[in-house]
Order: sequence, then C-alpha cells, then structure tokens
Amino acid sequence: MVHDDKIEILRHSAAHIMAQAVQALFPGVKLGIGPAIANGFYYDFDMPEQLSPEDLPKIAAKMLEIIKHQHKFERQELDKAAALKLFIDRGETYKVDLLNGIEAEKVTIYKNGDFVDLCRGPHIEHTGYLKAFKLLSIAGAYWHGIETNPMMQRIYGTAFLSQKELDEYLKNLEEVKKRDHRKLGKELDLFSLHEEAGAGFVYYHPKGAIIRNLIEDFLRRENIKRGYQQVYIPHLAKVDLWNTSGHTNYYRENMYFMEIDKQEYVVKPMNCPGHILIYNRKPVSYRELPIRFFEMGTVYRYEKSGVLHGLLRVRGFTQDDAHIFCRLDQLETEILSVLEFIEYTMKTFGFEYEVNLSTRPGKFAGTIENWDKATEILQCALQDRQVPFEIDPGAGVFYGPKIDVKLKDALGRLWQGPTVQVDFNLLERFNLTYTADDGTKQVPVMVHRAILGSIERFFGALIEHYAGAFPLWLAPVQVILLPIADRHNDYAQSVADKLKAEGFRVEVDSRREKIGAKIRDAQMQKVPYMLIVGDKEAQEQTVSVRHRSQGDQGLKSFSDLLMQL
Repeated sequence: MVHDDKIEILRHSAAHIMAQAVQALFPGVKLGIGPAIANGFYYDFDMPEQLSPEDLPKIAAKMLEIIKHQHKFERQELDKAAALKLFIDRGETYKVDLLNGIEAEKVTIYKNGDFVDLCRGPHIEHTGYLKAFKLLSIAGAYWHGIETNPMMQRIYGTAFLSQKELDEYLKNLEEVKKRDHRKLGKELDLFSLHEEAGAGFVYYHPKGAIIRNLIEDFLRRENIKRGYQQVYIPHLAKVDLWNTSGHTNYYRENMYFMEIDKQEYVVKPMNCPGHILIYNRKPVSYRELPIRFFEMGTVYRYEKSGVLHGLLRVRGFTQDDAHIFCRLDQLETEILSVLEFIEYTMKTFGFEYEVNLSTRPGKFAGTIENWDKATEILQCALQDRQVPFEIDPGAGVFYGPKIDVKLKDALGRLWQGPTVQVDFNLLERFNLTYTADDGTKQVPVMVHRAILGSIERFFGALIEHYAGAFPLWLAPVQVILLPIADRHNDYAQSVADKLKAEGFRVEVDSRREKIGAKIRDAQMQKVPYMLIVGDKEAQEQTVSVRHRSQGDQGLKSFSDLLMQL
C-alpha cells in the first residue's frame, strides 16, 4: 500500500470491512455510504432492527474474522447499466439511487470476499492490512441529509496505521469527553438549555454570567482603547431593511419573521444593517474617517434542531460585532490594527490559532479591481504582522474577501473564531457615501470584524480548552475560605471580606462538613485557591493556602496572599 493518503485509504477500507461485517450479522441490511472522515470513518445502514452500543463488540469481532481471512479488495469497472442491474438484483436501493445520480457511462465497484460496493477507491490490498481499529458510536442520519428521506443508522469508527497511534487517539478521545462543555457547564453550574423554553437558547447561571461579563468587559475596554464607539441597536426591524440589505434573498431560511401592526418584521440575524443606519444618519466628511462602531449584538438565526450542540451551535447568540467605515487608502492600517487586536486577545485568553485568507468566489459583488486590491491589502497586512496563513481559494463571501481565524485548544482541536471581512456590497445597497477632500461623494469601504465571533461558541471553546479550570482572572469563584469548625467561621468571613474589598470573588464554605470533604468539593468546582483556617490560623492571623493543581502552599500572611493573588 503506497499512497500519499494511505491513512484515508485505510479508513475507507475499514468502512467497507465494517459494512461487510454488518451485512453478515444482520440479514436485510441495505447499504448507504461509507466514507473516510477526519479521524475515522462511518457507514450508513438501512436495517429492520435497531442497533445498540452492545452490538458494536459483536460487529468488531466479525471484522476481525474478515481481517484474518485477508480478503483481497478487487476493483472492477462496469458499464453503468450493468452496475444498475447488479445492485437492483442485490436489493441495494440506495446504491441504485447513487448510480442514477452519476452521469458517467462507466463506474467502478470493489469486492472483498462476498461483499460488493459501489466505490471509486482506492483501497488497501487486502483486509489483513487493517491492524488497529475501534468502533465508537451509533447515530441517526437522514439519507442525503434531507429530513424527508429515510432515517438510517450510522456507525462511527476510527482506524490507524499502528496500535500505538490508536491508543493515543482513544486516550485523547476520553480527554475530549472529560472536557465536554455541556458536561462541565452542568457540573460547574455555568449555563443550561431548556427544551420547554425552546431549543438552541442559552440560560446563563450566576457563575456563567460572571465569566461572560468578564469576557465582555475585556472586549469593551479594548475596543474603546482602539478608537471604537459602542452602539446599541434594536432586536427587531421592518422587513424593508432586510430587503435592502439582501438578507431576505440570500438568508431567508435562517431568519425569524413576525407581523406587528400588519407590517412584517424580522428578528435581526445580523447587526450590520443597524450600524449602517447609524452611519447614514448625517453627512460624513473624509476627515471623520475611519468610523468604528462596535456592539455586543445578540442575533437570532434558525438552525435545524439536529445540528444544535450546546453552546457551539445555537439559535440565539451574541457577537462582539464591529464595523469599520474607512477610505480605501486607510484599509491596510485598519486591518493591521484588527490583527494586533486579535493577537492580543488570543494571547490573553491562552489560545494559539491558525489563519486562512479566503479569496474571490465565482459569484461576487463589486468590481474585480476592488476585490484584487482588498485581497492584496489583507495579504500584505498578514505578512506585515508575520502571521502564517493559508490561501483558501474562492472561499470569500459574495461581498468581499476575508481573514478567518481558527482557535487551537489544549487538545489541538480547531474552533471557529475571529473573522475580518471586507464588504463591497452593503455600502452600495444603502447608498453610503462620504465627502472627499475634493468635494465629491465617494463610497467608503466597510470592514466586518469580530474578535471572538460568537460569545457562546467562544465560551464553549474556553470551557473545553481549560477543562473548566479557568485562569484566576476568569474563575467565577477565585478564592474559597474553608473553616475547619464553626468557631472559625467569623475569622474566615473576615478574611473573605478583606479579599472582596480588594476586588476578588470569594466564597466561604461554612457547612458542617469535614475539611477533607470541603477541599474535595472545592477541587471539583475547580476553585483556584482554597484557604483553610483553624485555631492556629485564627490566632496568628494567617491562612493555610492550597492551590487546585499545585496542592498545599503552606501558611501565608494576608499581605503575602494578596501579593500572590
């Protein structure tokens, strides 16, 4: 097996072997599709009985039998008509559906043992090459991803070239489960989602609200330092506004509509038209540019219930949204400033990141000249800041090129994060102008810019990145006082009051529990500092300091503790 993509070939072959095992074990199975995906593979099945996790070891055992027999993967090229007859005779209605969508006169099939599949390949030489695999889970999936189509059963698995690589991946997978923001959000009492109130809407609990406020306070402070002006816009606007912006044509299926006083309104899916209205309230001179508006703007977008996922995919979320109105000759300076802002913010929150520059798609607004100029400016800005990046050809939005930033968490996973987009479309739709130094009316350039993107998604990424053990400045409870007995409560409270006066977030655990249980509970809540106080501490006016990850740090005076914090 010699191929640049040998891991992908191995995983695709593993999907075939799994399908062969499923067909052998469960009569009446009809095959869907079985591709290799990032970190693994899956196969979709239409079958009369419902699979359960208890079936996975049985399927894996059958796969081992097939692997042991070293069935060769045999490629065969057929006329499309012959392939249709083959799969009709085998009762494979989904393969027939796939064939009907293929225009080519000839197709390829692969056989291994008595298993036959419609497939372009390539595959490993024989089934014996699959040494290290694991079946992971079962899920439901509509055929072609369309809700009106039959629901199929999808089995996910993974495969690697060696058992060592597989073991490392499975270990990493366990760590991913431990860090799941939905699990930690419940354990740490940060947020909840309530089906009875509507799917995809987040309820922040007091501790989660503290973290969110800290994030937003940071952003407000840093925006103002960089010359942005904060604005607020309503959550509703007449449909006319969205007709002008083009959203009702391009984005209608994601929008919420309602009728008020016999007029149609939209719950805002974007903030940009509102910011444009504020810009357009009065004539603007070239001397006033750039104008930078920012807002913690909550927007609402319809997502299918099947794709909703904790904080990462919701229907109502808040963006740290900003729009910069500037002259073309100011654009590079503005982009450089935004890149500096992104770098500073990612460093502050502890994220590394990767960057893509997305260029002009097939359908676009504006002139090729402006697109080329804006793309060149974005590229030069990235190079000036010495930011490594990849070109993503044709992946720009229809209204302009963009920079996309993906956050890299502690496990190396990438999360959608900051974005910087140049817009040639909305300004013309809303007739935005400024008066140039020669008295003529000119169209400014607009930059859409989000440093975090969605606050909800960023919060979810933050939880998983730190596994809920936030750095001290972000921890909802920074210090907890643990009195050993009731007689130490007053002293514990006095220390807590002094820390609060210094601006720290402090709690006192005055429950009648053993100190070991109090420490364990504080550890479970991932509180950075535990201060244990008993007779000795009260008498000497000290505290016994314990850190959540570094353990016992000994007795400290209040001034030493304060300095450490």
